[in-house]
Formats: sequence, C-alpha cells, structure tokens
Amino acid sequence: MRATRVTAADEHYIFKLNANVVRKHVYYPTRFGVEIAADLYYAKDLDLTAKSPALIIGAPFGGVKEQGPGVYANVLAQRGFMVVTFDPAYHGYSGGQPRFSGSPDTYVEDFSAAVDYLGTLASVDRNRIGVLGICASGGFALAAAAQDARIKAVATAVMYDIPHLANAATGTERNQQLIQLSNLRWEHLDQAPLNYPEHPVDQFPTGLDPISKEFFSFYGFKRGWHQNATRNITAVSNLSFMNFEATQRIGEISPRPVLMVTSEEAHSKAFTEATFKRLNEPKELVVEPHGQHVDFYDDVNVIPFDKFEQFFKQNLTGK
Repeated sequence: MRATRVTAADEHYIFKLNANVVRKHVYYPTRFGVEIAADLYYAKDLDLTAKSPALIIGAPFGGVKEQGPGVYANVLAQRGFMVVTFDPAYHGYSGGQPRFSGSPDTYVEDFSAAVDYLGTLASVDRNRIGVLGICASGGFALAAAAQDARIKAVATAVMYDIPHLANAATGTERNQQLIQLSNLRWEHLDQAPLNYPEHPVDQFPTGLDPISKEFFSFYGFKRGWHQNATRNITAVSNLSFMNFEATQRIGEISPRPVLMVTSEEAHSKAFTEATFKRLNEPKELVVEPHGQHVDFYDDVNVIPFDKFEQFFKQNLTGK
C-alpha cells in the first residue's frame, strides 16, 4: 500500500509557500500497513540541532494536505513549530485500496501514525507534540488524543463530528440505511460519488442548499479545488461510521488541554458547542465574531493563528 511519489510539476497547492518556510515530502506507515504521503514544514531559521515542539494538522473530510492543512502549516511553521500535514490513508497521494475507503479507526490512526513519525526526528521533542483538526479532523483529532497519551494538547477549528452524525438515525430509518449499504457490498464496494467537478468552475450548479453551496464555494472553485479532493468516502464506508462513536471517550483527554475554535457565522458552531460541553477541564472555547465555516480552511485573516500559537506554546512545555 505504497504512497504515490510526485514531482514538483505534479504539485498543486492552493496557497503560496512563505519564503522563510521549508516544505519536504515525507512518507511513513500506519499500523494498518498503509503508507502515508505527508509534508513536513519548518522555518528556515529553525535550529534543527535543538528539540522543537511539533504539530500535526488534519484536513477536512475529503480534503488533502495541499489545501487547508498546508495553509495552517505555512503560518505556524513561521512561529517555531515543526508541522506535519498528511493525506488520510486511502485518499490523496497516500496508499491504500480501495481508494476513498474510510472508517473512524483509520482516520484516528492517521494522527497516531504522524506522532510515530515525528518521534523519529532528532529535531522534535517527543514530549511536545500537539494536534489540530480542521472540520471533520477536529473530531478525529479529539478521538486520537483520547486514545494516544503522546498527544499533549489538541485544538479544533470549526469541528464536525462525522461519526456522531452518522449515528443520528434510529429505529426503522437506521435499519433501512443498514440494509441499503450492506447490499452495496455485493454491488460496488469501491465506488465513491463525485461530489465536486473534475476541474474548477466559476459558477454554482443549480439546486444547492445553503450549506452545500458554501462547501462548493471552496471545493468547486479555484479557491480550494484540488484534483485529489473531489470525493469523500465510498458508500460502504458509511457502515463503519454508523457503528463507531469515535469521540465517545473525549472526556478522558483531561488533564491534557483542549482548545475549540468556531465563529458566530459558522454553520457548524453547534457541533463545536455540543462537543465542548462533553470535555472536562482544562478546556477553552473561542467564538470568533466573523467567518463562515469554510473561511477557517484558508482565510488567513479569519483563522485566529495568534490564539492557536499561544495555546500550543503555553501547553506544549514538555512537563
């Protein structure tokens, strides 16, 4: 399950790399034997002979490292962190078959595998590793911290809890979903629907509801379009999400700290607030006044980088 190697000519990032930041392609395995394609970021003037704090940044559901995670890494690397961004297993340039497969367990493992990798670097302090999850990766980052004590601090941006949503159906409705998805295992196990165009467009398709239109404004237009982020997961993969509540034990992250960030304008605000209530102290909720959900993917004037920097520097102390 080897990851794809790409040349500079094949690269497509939605942002410009800062002149003071180094970005390197790196590869490492998950415990399931899938090789992850990742990027390592750090400032050119970082002292690589010293032990630095490190961050792992996860992508929104269906997203890849060249989008939002890279935007975050490009800024946070300038502020003294070694940063890893990654394509989830079975997605992007990471290995794994069938393509676009997923389960709560694999998405959580993606974070722990990144911790494994960072722990091999002489320039990283193993006792100062944090994670930051954007959108759906916020839920997976919390779940990873709940089961991986090596993660010393965790932050989320406009979090979605996809497994929790998948478990919302009950009774007859849930049973019908299970029957339909189970029968797909005989029909087309490896098919994932095309959610966004194969090339960026400049007009919205008709009939989109407001939330779908907001997501399309990022994934369908030049702003955030990427050839590896036009689909989410295979339909059959939804069976795993319907069966596992990844964030069930997030109250046990304590006494390690959690920062959750959302905004008054984000349609996902309620997910952050509901999840925040389930956490134990120490925890902090930041509600920014402005910014739609997808603005927290790439808008450097909306994303509160100062607050993320302060949180991780205060809490990744190595103590």
